[in-house]
Amino acid sequence: MFTGLVEEKGRVVALSRGGLARLVVEAGRLAGGVEVGDSVAVNGVCLTVAERSGKELLFGVMPETLRRTALGDLSEGRAVNLERALEAGGRLGGHIVQGHVDGVGEVVSIRPEGEAEIWEFSAPGSVLRYVVEKGSICVDGISLTVVSVGGESFSVSILPQTKAATDLSEIGVGTKVNLEADVMGKYVERLLAPYLEKGFERSI
Repeated sequence: MFTGLVEEKGRVVALSRGGLARLVVEAGRLAGGVEVGDSVAVNGVCLTVAERSGKELLFGVMPETLRRTALGDLSEGRAVNLERALEAGGRLGGHIVQGHVDGVGEVVSIRPEGEAEIWEFSAPGSVLRYVVEKGSICVDGISLTVVSVGGESFSVSILPQTKAATDLSEIGVGTKVNLEADVMGKYVERLLAPYLEKGFERSI
């Protein structure tokens, strides 16, 4: 489990495709606290460390992961958001993030608002159904608060500190991003499904 609070902005060293793609990331100081077999969220995708060499981490990436996420669009030198799995007893400063991407969105627009910026992201309907105003969503591994929700997109407010510490400082309109909806909404829908299917009305 993760929190969506980015610990380090890493860099892609290499991404080789094949039966099992190999993603090498320069992880900076975060690498010192990681062992082989540990889980690390890379742009919001939970991956397992296969090898560690100095500050570089190597991950094996399955074809299914490349199909379902934006990791396949990464290239050498691209910034990526890194977060280690939450330790028991650690602070949950963001929200509960599983590292299981629900869909891929795209940066639609960026506009200034005071010292902050309003970023709009397109999202598939399978993700938008769980997005609510003032709720949480994970974008490229960053826990963000939703400002507004439209028919095909949602917007968030980005503070200068968040932008500087994440890949948002280096991407722009047209960039694809990984999206993970708040897991609580998915569980609520699943639990209510039998009642809704029978036509029962529940007061929540």
